Amino acid sequence: MKTQRHAAILKIVRSATVASQEQLRELLKDEGFDVTQATLSRDIRELGLAKVAAPPPGGGSHYAPPETGGQIRPHLEQLLPTMLVSAEGVGPLLVLKTATGAAQALALALDGAGWSEIIGTIAGDDAILVITRSERARRSVQTRLQELAGLPA
Repeated sequence: MKTQRHAAILKIVRSATVASQEQLRELLKDEGFDVTQATLSRDIRELGLAKVAAPPPGGGSHYAPPETGGQIRPHLEQLLPTMLVSAEGVGPLLVLKTATGAAQALALALDGAGWSEIIGTIAGDDAILVITRSERARRSVQTRLQELAGLPA
């Protein structure tokens, strides 16, 4: 739900001049997302939206996405319990089995988490290959992922 809401916020600020949080909140409501001011403030911060000055003659300011294009990064802790099916590894390699179609989103969230033990990930449709720095690092990552997902170790 949060990822979809973030996508809706980015769509709105890219297509309309939004001068206030209240205006953004109303536009979001029109898109089917009824959020509190606190949730919207948190979303704005997480997306890196900025208030920028509007050019003359209108002046004023409005929300704009970050220069990077406002990449939506799902949160690993939110995705793991619903997407991770299993985790098995050998040496520095860890294979994560996911629900069908979930591997890309989970790999993106894992990459976004910035865990130093992980060199990189390769995602398919329902599996992710996680390459770690060592067998020890793989065991650590595997245990941490299983705990966050609520899977037996």
